[in-house]
This record gives sequence, C-alpha cells and structure tokens, in this order.
Amino acid sequence: MPTFRSPQVILFSEDLPRAVAFYTRLGFVETFRVPTDGEPIHVDLALDGYKIGIASVASSRADHGLDPIPQGQRAAVILWTDDTAGAYEELVASGAPALAPPHEWLGRLLIAWTADPDGNPIQIVQSLNGSR
Repeated sequence: MPTFRSPQVILFSEDLPRAVAFYTRLGFVETFRVPTDGEPIHVDLALDGYKIGIASVASSRADHGLDPIPQGQRAAVILWTDDTAGAYEELVASGAPALAPPHEWLGRLLIAWTADPDGNPIQIVQSLNGSR
C-alpha cells in the first residue's frame, strides 16, 4: 500500500469566486490557483495548517468526467473558535444562512451551524472546558 500524505477536502462550486471570497473572509489564505490569471477553475485555501480546495463544477465535469452535485449538504467544514456565539452572529449578519444557533453538545462543546454560498454546512465549534 502506498504511503499517503497531505489530506485535503475539495468542495465543488458553481460560482468559484464567490466561494473563495467566503472562505477568505473566514481567514483562509489562497495557496494555489489554476489558471493563475483570469477566471479560476480550482483554488486551494489554507487555515492553520488545514487545506481545502474549491473546484469549478463545469471544469470537474469537462476535465475529469465527474458529475459533482453542486449544492446541498454533501460535506461540512469544521472551524474551531474561542467564541462560537460571536462568530455565528457575525456570519449570519453578513448573509450566511442560520442553520442552527449556538447550543451545547456533549456537555463540553458549544456548536453552531451555518453554510457557505454553495450550501456546504459550516460547523463553528468552541470547547467549553479547554479541550478539543
């Protein structure tokens, strides 16, 4: 079996620039773009050592023969924070949908749910006792 490394999640988007702008506002930094000039078909972004990619639905179909589902709850991006309530309020105020307000879970986490522009759920998580 080969040795794998550098795992990454790829999200599919029908409006790649909009999705990149959303994740950039969350603090992700662009690390890769194809093509480097003009309308991108794939962009990688990183935050705190974690990388996500956003791929154009049209390019994924044309270039790779895939049939991605461009909207809905296909995957979730999990973001840890020290202020779930504040982050949730800020995201919802900026237009992100309010899927589930902050609520305690397992007696040790404060969790809220919103979504990116393509409907992928974003879970905002805060440890209530200092551990993950």
